[in-house]
Amino acid sequence: MKPPFKADHVGSFLRPERLAAARARFQDGKIAREELRDIEDSCIADLVRRQEDVGLRGITDGEFRRTYFHVDFLEQLDGVDVTYGEFKNAFRKDDGTAVGFAPPTMHISEPVRHAGPIQGADFEYLKTQTRQTPKVTIPAPSMLHFRGGRDAISRDVYPDLDQFYDDLSAAYRAEIRDLADRGCRYLQMDDTNLAYLCDPAIRASTARRGDDPDALTRLYCRLVNDAIAQRPDDMVVAVHLCRGNFKSAWVAEGGYEPVAEILFNEMAVDGFFLEYDDERSGDFAPLRHIPSGKTVVLGLMSSKSGTVEPADLVKRRIDEAAQFVDLDQCALSHQCGFSSTAHGNDLSDEDQWRKLDRCVAIARDVWGD
Repeated sequence: MKPPFKADHVGSFLRPERLAAARARFQDGKIAREELRDIEDSCIADLVRRQEDVGLRGITDGEFRRTYFHVDFLEQLDGVDVTYGEFKNAFRKDDGTAVGFAPPTMHISEPVRHAGPIQGADFEYLKTQTRQTPKVTIPAPSMLHFRGGRDAISRDVYPDLDQFYDDLSAAYRAEIRDLADRGCRYLQMDDTNLAYLCDPAIRASTARRGDDPDALTRLYCRLVNDAIAQRPDDMVVAVHLCRGNFKSAWVAEGGYEPVAEILFNEMAVDGFFLEYDDERSGDFAPLRHIPSGKTVVLGLMSSKSGTVEPADLVKRRIDEAAQFVDLDQCALSHQCGFSSTAHGNDLSDEDQWRKLDRCVAIARDVWGD
């Protein structure tokens, strides 16, 4: 079997208490980076064993070395500056309460370049710890564009945005080439923006700032395609779409129809991790656009809640999805990671593993072992 696996997961896990404490001590200057990394290594080794024990075949490091799923990667590219508090996203919980959060914004002040390996050392450690398939998760290239748009990219450095896109793609190609040389064969790109472009309100605000939402969808597909253009034939690449995942809160809503035909047919990846854990993601009809040969990982379970979904309910929803795409092209996961930022979602460590155990059990019932 090759990834995405029938029971898979997006990548991030709740941070152990001792890891959170170590990161706090490091931020306060009380321990050296080397000591922090030793603690990270130990926590990741424990996490790998738990993933294998529960029956997962795609194994991640839980993003334990990151604070944010995207910033820690993007800020290591030359030319990228990070600011905080500039934009306030309306993160909301299902009960209607707002979560105060001003997500980081990336600005381009110099030419974008791949200064050196970003995930290389982390992957090298991960692959020594697992007997299964190590998976690397990185932010999609669009994460360096959508939030700030043209105004976040220096006009002096990039009077022509096409040159920015070319440099960004080249930086990604260099990183992916390095990962491939180290043996990485399962890569996932995380993209909130394509999911945000499913939301009618966000599509309207995007148009008001002068961007065509459909043109952006095509652009973001092209950026991914350019980024993976030199990957080895046996490297599997998947893209995960997310409508926001911070302390069990979300940002966007709306089904996939506005982006589906372009996304599923023009993005040259092997699989799509799609949120489908509640009505905010719409129905399964957009899956009719999934071409043969591509896998859709149905995010039918929620990482935002500790409640373990009834197996019969999840199986019924898989059957509903299979009305629009072949069942053999489907797989199962949670809609997002359990901790897209170091803050984590509102559930316990025990909840996390009970839910993953249920995910694996359902996948075995539906597709076999």
